[in-house]
Amino acid sequence: MAAVPKMKAVIFAGGVGTRMWPMSRQATPKQFEKLIDNKSTLQLAVDRLTPAFAPEDIYISTGARYLDIVAKQLPEIPKANLIGELEMRDVGPAVGYVMAILSKKFADTPTAILWSDHLVKNVDLFKQALATGAQYLNHHNDQIVFLGQKPRFASQNLGWIEFGKEITELNNLQIREFVSWHYRPELATAQKYFTSGHHAWNPGYFVVKPKFVMDQFQKHAPDMFTKLQTLKASFGTKGHEQDLQAIYPTFEKVSFDNLILEKISPQEAVVISVDLGWSDVGAWEALKEALQGSQEENVTLGNVKTKNTKDSLIYSYTNQLITTIDLDGAVIVVTPDVILVTKKDSIPEVKKLVTELQESGMEHYT
Repeated sequence: MAAVPKMKAVIFAGGVGTRMWPMSRQATPKQFEKLIDNKSTLQLAVDRLTPAFAPEDIYISTGARYLDIVAKQLPEIPKANLIGELEMRDVGPAVGYVMAILSKKFADTPTAILWSDHLVKNVDLFKQALATGAQYLNHHNDQIVFLGQKPRFASQNLGWIEFGKEITELNNLQIREFVSWHYRPELATAQKYFTSGHHAWNPGYFVVKPKFVMDQFQKHAPDMFTKLQTLKASFGTKGHEQDLQAIYPTFEKVSFDNLILEKISPQEAVVISVDLGWSDVGAWEALKEALQGSQEENVTLGNVKTKNTKDSLIYSYTNQLITTIDLDGAVIVVTPDVILVTKKDSIPEVKKLVTELQESGMEHYT
């Protein structure tokens, strides 16, 4: 495996995760819950960076209300590296704020942007891809390196990256031209992408220098850039908290994809596409796909007994025994105050259900 050059990593852990309700709640989002091997996906995200990354080179961006949870789960990360958003303004401002902070001291240091609710099985290859991206950027200041996941099937629910011809090879990995993005295509289109040989799933991972990101904000979001510059200037001073409280709530609520990434030209980006063994476990059916040995296999947690049941996820967060008979493609999640029973294919409706609960005076369940 390639040695990781000097670089930073930022793991974003600010989402609420309503698609994994009722386990994931506003007070305790999914990235902090012990889902696998008695660890949260946030802890797993840090684990797969070490020991290649020292704790002081890892930053966590999260909601201010979750800072204590993060500090408790990750005592090895310096508290100065835990960055809290005052309120949810989507990923655009969150990335901008962290990049503004890092650009103060590490403007030209390659930085990996990662997410807290994913699984990566091929950890050595993941680290190799990050190291290769950083090595490439040390000779290409004005570009961003996107990491693509070699697709396992024709997914309609994920974004896709289209890449072109090979530019160069580093550490036995191909660096390819970036062509375009494709979000949640129709099934026929997804099938074409899957068989094309020049498309990858988009896990949202990239390696970039903070200065490049700030330059993109200046170009594509000048108003936000001006505010970020104020926060950058006061960071580390007594006046920063006051500036943060005055400025952060005024940011437009917008995704980083819409704000910046969709506006980056093909000449400003390259792609490394490999089989990371990556899965986005942002919803119950995605968690099952990530953990199952085969589609027919059940994925269970807790006190569960099944009979003639297949392709189902059954999670119990209580001591109560859950039994199932003659089920196919079901999702059952039991918490102390809520029971969810649905078809696996109906999981997209969970987010709508949570909204309905919030609007009907039952927000204490969300």
